[in-house]
Amino acid sequence: VYTVRKATQGLANYILKMGGIGRGVAVAYDSRRMSPEFADEAALCLAANGIKAYVFESLRPTPELSFAVRYLSCIAGINVTASHNPPEYNGYKVYWEDGAQITPPNDTGIMEEVKAVTDYASVKTMEKQEAKEKGLYQTIGEEIDDKYIAELKKQVIHQDSIDAVGSELKIVYTPLHGTGNLPVRRVLKELGFQSVYVVPEQELPDGEFPTVSYPNPEAAEAFTLALKLAKEKDADLVLATDPDADRLGVYVKNAKTGEYISLTGNMSGCLLANYELKERQRINGSLPQDGALIKTIVTSNMATAIAEHYKVRLIEVLTGFKYIGQQILQFETKGVGTYLFGFEESYGCLIGTHARDKDAVVATMALCEAAAYYKTQGKTLWDAMIDMYDQLGYYKEDVTSVTMKGIEGLEKIQTIMNTLREHPPVKVGEYEVLKARDYKKDTIKDLKTGEVVPTGLPSSNVLYYEMTDHAWLCVRPSGTEPKVKFYFGIVGTSLEDANEKSAALGKKVMEMIEKMS
Repeated sequence: VYTVRKATQGLANYILKMGGIGRGVAVAYDSRRMSPEFADEAALCLAANGIKAYVFESLRPTPELSFAVRYLSCIAGINVTASHNPPEYNGYKVYWEDGAQITPPNDTGIMEEVKAVTDYASVKTMEKQEAKEKGLYQTIGEEIDDKYIAELKKQVIHQDSIDAVGSELKIVYTPLHGTGNLPVRRVLKELGFQSVYVVPEQELPDGEFPTVSYPNPEAAEAFTLALKLAKEKDADLVLATDPDADRLGVYVKNAKTGEYISLTGNMSGCLLANYELKERQRINGSLPQDGALIKTIVTSNMATAIAEHYKVRLIEVLTGFKYIGQQILQFETKGVGTYLFGFEESYGCLIGTHARDKDAVVATMALCEAAAYYKTQGKTLWDAMIDMYDQLGYYKEDVTSVTMKGIEGLEKIQTIMNTLREHPPVKVGEYEVLKARDYKKDTIKDLKTGEVVPTGLPSSNVLYYEMTDHAWLCVRPSGTEPKVKFYFGIVGTSLEDANEKSAALGKKVMEMIEKMS
């Protein structure tokens, strides 16, 4: 509680400096250990500083907190969550008035204020009853839920398809003991999906996550129970949201073989991007001239092919959905640019601008809608995926993480980054490195000509190598765990060819890591 109060006192001091005392702060929390208690501690610290706290009555998804910040015209938002991390974690996400997680200069400004709080006795708090009496603590819930769900439903393109096959489409869903259960089930039911089966063992919130060691929809283990239920029900698709419901994991059924195929975040993101752009273009006759598709630098280059196909602008940003949110804010403030779709490889996307963070509730809704639409065409989502590969290329991406715990681990991670920074590889496997990007130095160096140009993005400890045959490799330390991550991608001529090339490149990347560590 002292750590939470200290963080909140720093945030409160920053809000006071920015003249935001009259705006209030929205506060949400997930199903983790102590999340409700930490949310209240944050709210009461804000109240003691004269800043009104709007606190959700019970657990809510991250994207709904993002929505609430803007709906209530708050200066900031707090969500007590550790997202998809193991049960021993908890975390504290801060949002600014645009509804996105904090970016420069607010992030550094807030952290300076937090660090300046050196005496825990100076941190303010007050009793909840007193805060309520003074109008500084307000419980929120149903009204925000209704407005949030209404915004999601505005994104539906083919209600006709849902009406036609919504009762036939079989969907298995698990909230993985988190916040997604009520909003996901509600929006699917209200749209007309009648055959939604929720994994009973994982339905209720539980911060111990008793059925999984790691409640992450990126992990195959998280789908064990859902896939068992899917086989029993002969489901068309299997969906899992992480505990704060900003990431969506997906398995789709291959009608020809009967097997369930896992879609990576890149695959599901590209599938949805292609569906959204294709159908909006078809219905409206064209897409906005200033339309933009946004992806992070470690996300599939298939997004580039999609943007080129639909003749819209492709914008690359640093890893972290807050940078996609930052682009939406720029579109709004400048009056130029129309947000069409944004996603990152770590299973997160956003359809619409109701939130400024990745939203697994709207992604679940859209994927089920797409499944209904393709079903009316006599196709499955896997058929649609193959159609897209045939049209745009067989893009395949993977990521390898190396965990290095403790002080020694941090030093090893730094050594790896420094080695690659000072001595960039000239070849990785069969691929020659054409250009080396260093986002910390803001440079893109052509290794053949020696020409150097800026990246144009903020400083970040990330290295990226463009290679022959559209292959690439990106290296960065994890922002939340003691890991260094190696992302890579290739383009194949078929699924088999892409899998073989990806496996070969992955093997060479591991050999490179072993030499450095």
